[in-house]
Amino acid sequence: MLLLPTAHSKLPTPNSPPIHTSASHANMSSNHNKVLIASDHAGFALKEALEAELKALGYEVDDLGPGSEASTDYADYAHPLAARVSSGEAERGVLLCGTGLGMSYTANRYPHVRAAVAWTPEIAALARKHNDANVLVVPARFVSDEDAIAILRTWLGTPFEGGRHEKRVDKIERDPDAVDPHA
Repeated sequence: MLLLPTAHSKLPTPNSPPIHTSASHANMSSNHNKVLIASDHAGFALKEALEAELKALGYEVDDLGPGSEASTDYADYAHPLAARVSSGEAERGVLLCGTGLGMSYTANRYPHVRAAVAWTPEIAALARKHNDANVLVVPARFVSDEDAIAILRTWLGTPFEGGRHEKRVDKIERDPDAVDPHA
């Protein structure tokens, strides 16, 4: 059974020690005070609610757009966020679109980005504990504002377990010199 943060649980704040421990990103600079956030039109309203929650928790939020519910293409917002997480400029990001799938497909094309679609707090906790997810992707058309806030709070409050999971996470990154064992 997973223990999830509640409204009374102590959540990490920007002054908490960094929670990222994966060796695959250990040499990159990080800014654990900053959380990037972006959406497409389907996720715009929920993005605004999650941005307010992040600010209330004391995080510096960099909203990468969009600025309205006008129709947009998810990739136009996922690429800039993923590039900045990949470079280490920000340690974490939050993406929102209708299903979460388009945003996750786009973000996961970047080195060191582990974007996880989470539709329950339990999925968010496992994404952090076992996969060191550094980008949370919320399927805005399938979760309520309250559920999305619980998902966000759980994701923020769950550390990566490391151990047996660390070697698995390290295997995600491509080694350009590696030989494909299935070739």
